[in-house]
Amino acid sequence: MSPAITVKTPRKLIMRLDTWLSQKREQHARGKGKTPTTVPFMSYGSTTWLRVLGRTLLLNSPYTQDAEQLLYNESLRGWRSFMSVAAANEKVKVVIEGKTIGIATSDHGGVLDATFQIELDPGWHTIEYITSTGNYSATRIYIIAPDKTIGIISDVDDTIINTVLPKPLVAAWNSFVLSEQARLAVPGMPVLLDHLKRAHPGMPVIYLSTGAWNAAPALSRFLKRHLYPEGPLLLTDWGPTPDRWFRSGKAHKRRELRRLAHEFPHIKWLLVGDDGQHDEPIYREFALEFPDHISAVAIRRLSTGEAILAGGRSKAGMQHTVNGVPWVYGRNGAELLKELRKLHML
Repeated sequence: MSPAITVKTPRKLIMRLDTWLSQKREQHARGKGKTPTTVPFMSYGSTTWLRVLGRTLLLNSPYTQDAEQLLYNESLRGWRSFMSVAAANEKVKVVIEGKTIGIATSDHGGVLDATFQIELDPGWHTIEYITSTGNYSATRIYIIAPDKTIGIISDVDDTIINTVLPKPLVAAWNSFVLSEQARLAVPGMPVLLDHLKRAHPGMPVIYLSTGAWNAAPALSRFLKRHLYPEGPLLLTDWGPTPDRWFRSGKAHKRRELRRLAHEFPHIKWLLVGDDGQHDEPIYREFALEFPDHISAVAIRRLSTGEAILAGGRSKAGMQHTVNGVPWVYGRNGAELLKELRKLHML
């Protein structure tokens, strides 16, 4: 009997090529003297644990002009963040209030995502990241009080930012060329989220997107500039996997929604999205599986032009309730605000 022949699929070959290129770029950057620095992302947790998020890149040195342009310069155009070199398998010391709580290790794309057990008071805290070479960075982390029973999970693209990302050429322009200063907030959405936050002090606000972690600094600056409530971003890595050409944004959203339901079983989430291709069916699945974890679903209706550029509308149609969970619709934040008031959420 002849030996079995293993045939590598094109996807696996592409993944291997992607890994090889990443390793070569990292070797080249380290050879030029660049050292790991962690881009800190706002994180969250409870009074007994916290989830730390960040991305470790190879830079000339921390807080030089190069690092300033990459991390903090508000006029930075997006393509540079996608050309940055990740520091894979970098061990980063995590410190909070002067106490080292553990070591987080970056993945092949430089992303840090780790959970630590620690007792903290509710509210904002400062968390520090120190790489193996001593480079330091810090961000804020929000500890959610155990008595909070309502929170917001909001989509980003076409829900709070006018981007029309599914159209390939527009996506490339928005991601690689356009400064975030040129992007526009969806009318009324900052006011809607601010009103909800004021009506429920201390409520967590989490922004869940299919966008890449590379775009996190630009998205954070956008949210701050347009006065959206502070909250962590939950983004995803990009690139090939063993079974897909690109990672699944829909799978990422489903996974994070389920994770938040398990992490905070006492919170009922207001899910905010749009009626493009993905949010409605994903939220409907979540409502069928976790109805007790949702207070309501608020869907922004895209204009005809936006829907065409986004690849069409969801086939779900306008819902009134799903498994006892109320759904509301509106073309902008003002209309959604009016509908949510009818549900006594404001």
